[in-house]
Amino acid sequence: MALLIAIAPAWSYGNTARNDSPTILVLGDSVSAGYGLASNEGWVALLQSRLKVQGYGYRVINASVSGETTTGGLARLPRALSVHRPQIVIVELGGNDGLRALPLETSRQNLEGIIKASQASGARVLLLGMKIPPNYGLRYSQGFEQLFRDLARRYRLPFEPFFLEKIALAPGMMQADGLHPTAKAQPVMLDTVWPVLKPMLRR
Repeated sequence: MALLIAIAPAWSYGNTARNDSPTILVLGDSVSAGYGLASNEGWVALLQSRLKVQGYGYRVINASVSGETTTGGLARLPRALSVHRPQIVIVELGGNDGLRALPLETSRQNLEGIIKASQASGARVLLLGMKIPPNYGLRYSQGFEQLFRDLARRYRLPFEPFFLEKIALAPGMMQADGLHPTAKAQPVMLDTVWPVLKPMLRR
């Protein structure tokens, strides 16, 4: 959720020679881009490894960008859908919107646009929710959390309410900036996503 925007290309963790492999597209911000980590340490890279070990033939495309907002994600999505043609889109966006106190309705509309575009392309969507500190005001922080729940309910999406639930306040799980998970936290993050993602997978 870094506020510094660093534009990076989508990264594939799968076998690029197998272009016919079903694809999982992760559309996120620095939490999924692996800010401050080696390329093989982030939860998205660990996801590709787990899929391989468990016999799933998916190729994982990490289209996450540090500093990304829902506006940026919505703008980048059409090309990502066209190029990668994913079967599943994991949406991990909104944290930077909240940290910047952007209008909730803007975030809602952007996320809704991402969901609709993904579904229109034939992909199934997994939505990862986020929370922000209460110092942004109770009305805003509660509204921010609720918008993810509302979208998941409206579009009947597989949903994880708070992606960082098990690590946000745990010792050794966050980097010095207090915003980005450490390498130690990445397996825990994957374990949080896995029970929601697994029923969506096909062998």
